[in-house]
Amino acid sequence: MKKYIEGFMRYRFLLVELIKKGIKLKYRRSYLGLIWTLLEPLMTSMVLAFVFGKMLQRGGSVQSYYPFTIYILAGRLVYGCFSSCTKIAMKSIRANQAMIKKVYVPKYLYPLSTVLYNYILFLLSLIVLAIMMIFYTITDKSYTMVINLNTLQIILPLATLFIACVGAGLILSTVCVFFRDLEYLWDVILMLVMYCSGVFYFVDKNMGEAAHAIIKFNPLYCVISNLRTVIAGKSLFTTMDLYAGYSELKMLIYAFGLSVLSVIVGVYMFKKHQDNFILHI
Repeated sequence: MKKYIEGFMRYRFLLVELIKKGIKLKYRRSYLGLIWTLLEPLMTSMVLAFVFGKMLQRGGSVQSYYPFTIYILAGRLVYGCFSSCTKIAMKSIRANQAMIKKVYVPKYLYPLSTVLYNYILFLLSLIVLAIMMIFYTITDKSYTMVINLNTLQIILPLATLFIACVGAGLILSTVCVFFRDLEYLWDVILMLVMYCSGVFYFVDKNMGEAAHAIIKFNPLYCVISNLRTVIAGKSLFTTMDLYAGYSELKMLIYAFGLSVLSVIVGVYMFKKHQDNFILHI
């Protein structure tokens, strides 16, 4: 373990530079640059809130906790982070094949750096969530933003999300080197994950047992539900899911356990196959 820590510290400067490079390349030739980190999830959430909340009248049941736009925005931010982290990490080895062929660099730095810079952008986008909560506190008399000690628990779903992104990124980046069709398959899987994560609809008991089972065992939904509970001022340790009736603590433990397991599997797969990457890129 000491050997790996020393190796990581030796290349930490390169990791920082890869993170900076990723952020710069993501918004190069864009007039608004990093502002899109704030605008894109906000505009997407407003469109979804209009379609599902106004046109289809699906958002009434969430008004007792917070406006439907905030409900959607919280889910959209978490799903967007997981989607962008995994999609870019999956291609990271092939995207850096020129450097891999010329100089020795620990290969895990490439998927790790892509996850880190996308996660940093996700943390910045949480500013939009805070701004929208303040906005509705001022304009909507039925909603009041709650900030208490439970707010500090937001660290738990955010940490779980990061660990899940790292684990999934390592697994996908390894498999994609040998099975490139995974890039197209993963887009389909992400669409399924989105529809099973309650991003733009609320989970209630009228959905049926099959739908409940799928959503309940979706770790990304567990993270989204944890985040929504925290921003409503509730505790993850004593609260049931605001809509489906699941225990938030059980969902947190379940999602965190799967995330840690994905990291263990990802590290094992990456370490076992990394010497063969050069033969397939």
